[in-house]
Amino acid sequence: MIENVTCLAGGVGAAKLLQGLINVMPQENLTVIVNVGDDIELHGLHISPDPDIIMYTLASIVDEEKGWGIQGDTFNFVSMLKQYGLETWFKLGDKDLATHVYRTCLIKEGVPLSGVIQRLCRALGLKVNLLPVTNQKIVPQILTNTGKMHFEEYLVKRGARDRVLDVTFEGAELARPAPGVIKSIQDADGIIVCPSNPIVSIGPILAVKEVRSALTETSAKVVAISPIVGGSTIKGPADKLMRGLGLDVSAFSVASLYRDFLDTFILDNIDEKMKENIAKLGIEPIATDTIMKSLQDKVNLATRTLQALL
Repeated sequence: MIENVTCLAGGVGAAKLLQGLINVMPQENLTVIVNVGDDIELHGLHISPDPDIIMYTLASIVDEEKGWGIQGDTFNFVSMLKQYGLETWFKLGDKDLATHVYRTCLIKEGVPLSGVIQRLCRALGLKVNLLPVTNQKIVPQILTNTGKMHFEEYLVKRGARDRVLDVTFEGAELARPAPGVIKSIQDADGIIVCPSNPIVSIGPILAVKEVRSALTETSAKVVAISPIVGGSTIKGPADKLMRGLGLDVSAFSVASLYRDFLDTFILDNIDEKMKENIAKLGIEPIATDTIMKSLQDKVNLATRTLQALL
């Protein structure tokens, strides 16, 4: 019986699946190991895009149309920054700003990021155990034809228009798993790799060597969901990053990236033709509807994923 589930998660795609999961299982039975590679310091504030998207989504306050930020938020803060002549390419909403200010204050007081996230989750009424993969810095650096830059700069400031040549994770060699991360993998009845960008969302999590080792050693079944459907991404620049690394943009490529620890791979019905090649990797393929537009879509995919863990 599947009770305790551990998920590896990035941003929007993961948040949607997790929203489905908390509708079919108790929140307190769900542990989410979240990417912090997107974290960036701007205007003196520590910003954690992926944990925030997940918290806001599960707390039902996310801006559904944007996929990030808080619904109904205003942007007076960035408007005033712009008047002062500062760069405002990263849009910080006024309510969202409170999260960043509080997080930065706690970190300056010596609270580790894992402790900060726990406080934020409880304040938002969440019972999910949300863990940063590490309390240390892992910084995805995107090498492009115009130079090397932080992932958020590549994605938000420059609109992912630069040609990708390589992706590296600065700090990954020294990063240690945050408290509870490895235990959550070891104790899980099942593990889900959410439909997140395999390069810069799941990639930084797997770059922490002890995490990848724990996934290869766990007795729990590991199921992943493809973020690539019909050769395209649902959201984000995974396709451009994969091409830049010489990978075919396909569900099969994503399965290949996880082949050392993956038991089952869920892909969209449109990619059913890839099932045979995925099976040759020693991975069980399952084709189903993976597009999550409505809450019912999210619940359906979450239910199918939990069934795959049995």
